[in-house]
Amino acid sequence: MSPEPLFSEDSPPADRVVGVVLAGGKSTRLGRDKVVEVVGGKSLLAATVELVADVTGEVVVSGRDPAPLGVAVPWLPDEVSGTGPAGGILTALTALGRPVLAVSCDLPFLRRDTLTALLAARQGRPAAALMTTYRRTDTGYVESLVAVYEPAGAPVLRRAVAEGLYRLSAVFPEAIRHHLDYDPADSEAAKPFFNINYPRDLDLAREMEQAS
Repeated sequence: MSPEPLFSEDSPPADRVVGVVLAGGKSTRLGRDKVVEVVGGKSLLAATVELVADVTGEVVVSGRDPAPLGVAVPWLPDEVSGTGPAGGILTALTALGRPVLAVSCDLPFLRRDTLTALLAARQGRPAAALMTTYRRTDTGYVESLVAVYEPAGAPVLRRAVAEGLYRLSAVFPEAIRHHLDYDPADSEAAKPFFNINYPRDLDLAREMEQAS
């Protein structure tokens, strides 16, 4: 099935951020398709799409057709397979020609305020910044899968992917990033970035959800 049309005749302004939910992974570490796993009463895919759509007003799923999973939004097949999130973000930047808020579908505790703060920070980014993201204060680790990417980053990303470089923090080094710092010792600040990779992560997420 082909993706639904991404634009109507009344296309939005070129600078308006569109949400992109990254859902093309194979979930090899979990051992089963993570996007259909339920935490908090909704599948990870459905919950993430709903959240991102609420924040941006528009959302596209990257990497798979979400319709068979009961999620009726447009989608984009990866331009080049086997390139991970980098390939999905490149495809979205190329197809949409607009800034994208890229969000992984495996973050069950991601919150609206986390995303709205990121979008607000983007408004104050330096002119050279092609990526706006959260950064840990202890290690400097950046949350590349909760980040806004600018259309001007597409050629940078295309060159990197062609060279086999897929790690987004390396593709967009500090000189062309804009950061919101958070302290991982603050459990409320860190919780939105809890992600599910392994079965134990999924079990822990459900325990955390029940305890909240």
